[in-house]
Amino acid sequence: MDKNSIIGLVLIALLLIGYMFITKPSKEEIAEMKRKQDSIARVKYEKDSIEKLQKEILAAREDSLKKLEAINDTSTFNAEISDSLKQLNIKSKYGIFSDAAVGEEKFYKIENEKMIITFTNKGGKIYSVELKEYKTYYQEPLILFENDSNSIFGIELMVDGKGISTNELYFTPTLNSENIKVSGKEQRFSMRLEASEKQYIEFEYIIKPNDYMLDYDIKFIGLDKELENNPYINLLWKMKIPGLERGRDWESNNTTIYVKMSGENEFEYLSETKEKDSFQSRGSIQWVAYKQQFFSSILVAKDKLDNPKISLLKFKDNKSKYLKEFSSEFTLPLKKSDEQIYNFSFYFGPNKYSILKSYGLKFEKLVPLGWGIFGWVNKFIVIPIFNWLGKFIDNFGIIILLLTLIIKIGLFPLTYKSYLSSAKMRVLKPQIDEITKKFPAGKEMEKQQAIMSFYKKAGVSPFGGCLPLLLQFPILIAMFRFFPASIELRQESFLWANDLSTYDAIIEWDTYIPILTNIYGNHISLFTLLMAISMLISTWMTSSNQPSNSNMPGMKTMMYIMPLMMIFWFNKYSSGLSYYYFLANLITILQTIIIQKFIIDEKKLLAEIEANKKKPAKPKSKWQQRLEEAQKMQQQRLKQQQKRK
Repeated sequence: MDKNSIIGLVLIALLLIGYMFITKPSKEEIAEMKRKQDSIARVKYEKDSIEKLQKEILAAREDSLKKLEAINDTSTFNAEISDSLKQLNIKSKYGIFSDAAVGEEKFYKIENEKMIITFTNKGGKIYSVELKEYKTYYQEPLILFENDSNSIFGIELMVDGKGISTNELYFTPTLNSENIKVSGKEQRFSMRLEASEKQYIEFEYIIKPNDYMLDYDIKFIGLDKELENNPYINLLWKMKIPGLERGRDWESNNTTIYVKMSGENEFEYLSETKEKDSFQSRGSIQWVAYKQQFFSSILVAKDKLDNPKISLLKFKDNKSKYLKEFSSEFTLPLKKSDEQIYNFSFYFGPNKYSILKSYGLKFEKLVPLGWGIFGWVNKFIVIPIFNWLGKFIDNFGIIILLLTLIIKIGLFPLTYKSYLSSAKMRVLKPQIDEITKKFPAGKEMEKQQAIMSFYKKAGVSPFGGCLPLLLQFPILIAMFRFFPASIELRQESFLWANDLSTYDAIIEWDTYIPILTNIYGNHISLFTLLMAISMLISTWMTSSNQPSNSNMPGMKTMMYIMPLMMIFWFNKYSSGLSYYYFLANLITILQTIIIQKFIIDEKKLLAEIEANKKKPAKPKSKWQQRLEEAQKMQQQRLKQQQKRK
């Protein structure tokens, strides 16, 4: 190699060394490259690990399958494991009653002349009650209630520290037959929840022939040690109330819960119109009634039920077959005894006053006859007459007609006195007008005294027509309560009305009209229209025979508006009630015509009044004296006030 070649090689080497120095990566770049290499290595390791794990799982699965194949029946193996777990869970939950936690639901029917009672072994309870003598409005079997998944009747208690509900357990019945008819003698029927032969809870039912009432006993046998930590047990009753009648709103507004407290005449009940309502007390009750419009289911305690908690919930869906859901909860005290028995009774039947009263338990309070004097009128006058007429007549339209005639004839003396008083006021009106003209404005007190003095001299009382009307008022209100509550009218037809207990629709429609449908309904009741028309005619005849009252100019207008309001109020009511008021108005019109045309001669009446004026004035009564003193004091106060001004 010559000199130039050596210099060239050295220069190339220096260039390579310089290039390497210039392109050498920084420390940060070296660290980043290392991280990338580590990540690639880690991903590769995880991938290899997953593949290895998958191989191990597959191997374990194949090994398990081989072992299961060795057993020959994998389904049996799984079932055995599942059953074992279920048994352990049931044993843990129900303790000594675990054998009763699994079973098949069966039904048993016992019937007497009044009802068919269906029992179920699940819960040992009454499943449904059908009343044989009645049908729904649509002529289907009348079933007061029927259990579903939400219905409950039973007891809740602690057994060896475990909460038990009998509603969930299967009882063993004592009946061999699933259908039994009771005739001639009572039938005893027991449902037993067994822990052992000597330890059990028993529900015993005693069904009597031809009766709406049955006895029900709860027995605890041989469970004193298991129940020793229980101061009391809970009794629960919850069920849905089906619609049975025509007119959902009216039926719902007559469906609620009544409670008879331990006091002699203490009753509580929930609101019929609220969507939700409840009642709770620390006291005790004698019975609780799930009252429907014409039927009731009543639980009666021979001793008492403590700490009642009751509630109702109204179903908003108008298409639901249920109206409301009722719920009740009570406590029963537990004693340390090998045998404890609680005695109860059930009533499943109609809300007929005579039947309810016959049991001597104040069930008749369920029939809303009105309070105070209105209830007395119904109990001691209307119902006896109605029942007496029913012994001879089958047509309830004729019975209502005769009842109306009897009542109106009985009230005729009062009607006559009221009309006579109006006639006297009418013939004296010209003279009263003359007296009024003598007193200028501001002399009202003197004018009133002069008019009262004139009435006294004539032997006429301006209030003479008020008392007869007030005495007739209790009859009017009593009938308003009587007809809608009378089960006797249920499904009894007359003329175009096929059921006097509900409205008589001559026209119906399905279209919902806001406000109008809620207030008036979706039908037109003919008896209601006839009642309003007859009331309008009666009002016109009455007002035309009375002197006008300038002090109350709006009263006459109100009297004519009332029949129109009645059309809206009564359209959903019992057609029997509208029919009664229609008849009463017709008879009133007839009485008015007879009195006006044939009994009272206004000319003779005026002559008698003029003759009375000539007679010596009768001494003032104490009431008149007090009235005059009060008027004088009032007059003095007015004068003092005017002086101050």
